[in-house]
Amino acid sequence: MSDLASAAVEQVYREHRTRMLAALVRALGDFELAEDALQEACSQALRKWPRSQVPDDPFAWLLTVARNHALDRLRHVRMARTKLPPPTSEVMTMTEKQLVDLGDERLALIFTCCHPALAEDARLALTLQAVAGFTAAQIARTFLVAEPALAQRLVRAKRKIRDAGITFEVPADHLLPERLQGVLGVLYLIFTRGYTTPDASLRQEALRLGKLVAALMPDEPEAHGLVALMLLHNSRSAARFTSDGEVVLLDDQDRSLWDTDEIAEGMALLDRALRFGSPGPYVLHAVIAALHAQEAVDWSRVAALYAELLVVAPTPVIALNHAVAVAMTDGPEAGLALIDGIAGLDSYHLLHSARADLLRRLDRRPEAVAAYRLAHDLAVTPADRRFLAGRLRSLEVS
Repeated sequence: MSDLASAAVEQVYREHRTRMLAALVRALGDFELAEDALQEACSQALRKWPRSQVPDDPFAWLLTVARNHALDRLRHVRMARTKLPPPTSEVMTMTEKQLVDLGDERLALIFTCCHPALAEDARLALTLQAVAGFTAAQIARTFLVAEPALAQRLVRAKRKIRDAGITFEVPADHLLPERLQGVLGVLYLIFTRGYTTPDASLRQEALRLGKLVAALMPDEPEAHGLVALMLLHNSRSAARFTSDGEVVLLDDQDRSLWDTDEIAEGMALLDRALRFGSPGPYVLHAVIAALHAQEAVDWSRVAALYAELLVVAPTPVIALNHAVAVAMTDGPEAGLALIDGIAGLDSYHLLHSARADLLRRLDRRPEAVAAYRLAHDLAVTPADRRFLAGRLRSLEVS
C-alpha cells in the first residue's frame, strides 16, 4: 500500500501541480505560503494514505489539506513579525467544492508571474518555477547564474506580488492586449533560450505553456500565432545541429529530419490565427516561418512581411532580418546598406555575422574577415563560436 500511496501522490502532484498551486495562490494571495502549504499536504498524504487508503479524489484532498494548513499557520503566527496577510473570511469559509473550482486558475497564474511590475528576469524565473515546475537549481543552470542568487530573485518576486497587492486574475478586456503580449513575450523568450542549444527541455516547456494559453484563450489570434511559430521552428530542431553539436544553417539542413507532424500542426494553428484578420507580430512571424518551411523560399514575400513587421513592431532585430531578406532579393549591396543603417545592435553577434556574409558575397574579403572576427568574439554559445571560427578559416585559407 505504501508504494501505491507514494505513486498516487507523485501522479497527482505531477499532473495537477500547476492547477493546485494556482488555486491556492488565488485563495491565499501569497506564493510562498501556497507553495509551503502544498508541500505540507503532500507530506501528510505520504504519511496518512499508506495507513488508510488513497482518497477517491486525491486532487481535492491535497487542495483542502493545503488550504487548512495555510489557515492554521496564519492563525498561529504573529502577523506583524512575519508580514503574512490575515486570512480572509472568504478563504476560511470556502467549501471543498469552491476550492476545487478554483483549480483552473492557471491562466491567472501565468498572468501574475508575467506581471509588468516584475523585472524580465524575475518573470522568466517565476514562470518556469511556478507554472512549469522547474526547481531553482534547474533555472539557475539554464540561465548560468548562481543558485542562491536565483533563489533570492524568486523570493523577491513572490514577495513583491504579495506586498504590492498584485491582483491574481486575468486582466480586464481593455488591459488584455498589452498584458497578453507580455505573457507571450516571456513564453517566446523561454523558447528562444532553449532554441540556441540541442537541449529540448525549455523548448518543450514553452510549447506546453503556449498551448495552454491558446487553449484557455481560444479567440486570441496572437496566442495561436505564437504556438504556430514555435512549432514551425521546433520542427527543424533535429536538423539544426550535427551529431557533434555543430550548427547547420537552414539551407544545409537535411529536410528528412524535419518533424512533419509539428509542421502540419503549426500550419493548422497559423491558418486559424489568420482567419481573425489584422495579423499581429507573432502571426506575421509565423507566416515567415511557414515560408521558410517551403522547398523554395519566396524571399520577396519574406522581405515584404518583415517590412510589415517594422511597422507594427519595430525593433533593430526585425530591421536586421528585413535587411537579410532584402539582400536575398535585391542583392548583397542593398542588404548591406540597410544593415549599416541599423542602430542599437553593436553587441549583437548575428548583425556582424550577417554583415560578414554579405561582404564575403561582395568579395570584400578583408572587411568580411574583420566582421567575422567581431561576430566570433561577441558570440555566446560554443556552437556559434565554432561555426564562426570555421567561416573565418575558410576565408583566410582561400
